[in-house]
Amino acid sequence: MTIRTVATRPIAGQRPGTSGLRKKVRVFQAPGYLENFVQSIFNSLEGLAGSTLVLGGDGRYFNETAIQIILRMAAANGVARVLVGRGGILSTPAASCVIRKHRAFGGIILSASHNPGGADGDFGIKYNAGNGGPAPEKLTEAMYAETQRLTAYRTIDAPAVDLTRLGDGTLDALRVSVIDPVADYAELMAQLFDFEQLRTLLRAGKFRLCFDAMHAVTGPYAREILENRLGAPPGTVINGVPLLDFGGGHPDPNPVYAAELVARMNGADAPDFGAASDGDGDRNMVLGRNFIVSPSDSLAVLAANYDAVPAYQRGLAGVARSMPTSCAVDRVAQALGIAAFETPTGWKFFGNLLDAGRVTLCGEESAGTGSDHVREKDGLWAVLYWLNILAVRGQSAEEIVRAHWRRFGRNVYSRHDYEALETTAAEQLIGALRARLPQLAGTRAGGLAIESADDFSYTDPVDASVSRNQGVRILLAGGSRAVLRLSGTGTEGATLRVYFERYEPDPTKFDVPAQQALAPLIALVEELTQLKHRTGRKAPDVIT
Repeated sequence: MTIRTVATRPIAGQRPGTSGLRKKVRVFQAPGYLENFVQSIFNSLEGLAGSTLVLGGDGRYFNETAIQIILRMAAANGVARVLVGRGGILSTPAASCVIRKHRAFGGIILSASHNPGGADGDFGIKYNAGNGGPAPEKLTEAMYAETQRLTAYRTIDAPAVDLTRLGDGTLDALRVSVIDPVADYAELMAQLFDFEQLRTLLRAGKFRLCFDAMHAVTGPYAREILENRLGAPPGTVINGVPLLDFGGGHPDPNPVYAAELVARMNGADAPDFGAASDGDGDRNMVLGRNFIVSPSDSLAVLAANYDAVPAYQRGLAGVARSMPTSCAVDRVAQALGIAAFETPTGWKFFGNLLDAGRVTLCGEESAGTGSDHVREKDGLWAVLYWLNILAVRGQSAEEIVRAHWRRFGRNVYSRHDYEALETTAAEQLIGALRARLPQLAGTRAGGLAIESADDFSYTDPVDASVSRNQGVRILLAGGSRAVLRLSGTGTEGATLRVYFERYEPDPTKFDVPAQQALAPLIALVEELTQLKHRTGRKAPDVIT
């Protein structure tokens, strides 16, 4: 076959965000849009020729079409082999697992994570490096620079690769290996957790689990591990068939979008434990009967109960959390005498810490938790970790969390999302607040005294790289704070996330509803930003 060089021109707006490039499907379907970005990835990778790549996605609309385009371009750019999940499927944590196990050069993951799918929904693409983790900022900036000077992309004319059959085939000089998307990942989970103990828990008949895969990529993984290997009854996994549009739902595991699971867990005959994962399998929500575990509390509980899980009984090297995540895990780290790191939002910032052996567990408030087993957050891993804790402790999820609060205090926490805002208005709001930061220390707002305020800057302790303007922090006495940042995961307008945290050591106040306990902080942010007036919104779109 002959390599075909196709003339093109730069396309605006192809700067990767915290999790790659995300746009509407129709944007990616425009002539040359995907091809330009993929060629920019390839142009930025030194040593690509003769290498092995991993390729797969969350199964959303346009996934298989994009994979065929990328395979033809990989062949034209000298890649020697591509490992691709059967049907084009690979969850994000499984892709990281496959990259690491097979020592691949890197991988391309096609996903818009928790964003809606379908022909009118979202699509995304990101590159993961040889450690299995998201490309570092230096590399994503190099990719973006390529998009701004690209004049041609390379491809070949070839029939589509059959992605339904396992095994090897060829595409010109490219070896295409269609692999079982679940096998390597399931093997890794069996090495980390006590599967025999989990079989006893799930087969006993007294403990009932409900896992909501939200018609997203985790369905096949959860069915194979929870039902087939661990013996949970058929039907334990609900919404387990991946669909192009996620069944018309929003595959974000939070109480708003996983309403079916929440209703089951609040019902008269509720299961003992509930969990959900998102579009590409890297996020999780954990619930007990009539009890929702916040992502920040979940991370802290996992750290505090490390000795219940075989893979972590050796001890934790340290923990890390994204800056907006509550400080609950910091209190655990202090008690354990280990380091706690605060990073910008984006899993790539954990990569250096994990590779250097500085941390074992890490997480972020947007329902992502993970460890050094891969270099991505991992939804099903977090559920198995919780099940291992439940099996060892013999308590319910609520009992475990409440015991945790009694020991460490409660970090009352909530996130308010304002989605699809007019971009200029959102940027002006943040800009005006940034301009006031030097004057805020020692002042009062919303009846509260402000101790300090800054725009979070992070210096990586491993490579000394610096990331600035990562979110505005308003810090108050006693561990309370408010954080504001513009998210990079939306595809329309701007998404403003506002985070509120209040430390509560008094057990008699643990049951005060979060929004009530945080009301003074909410008032503080409104007074400082005039958020309602600037955005035209009377209330957040989503509260978690």
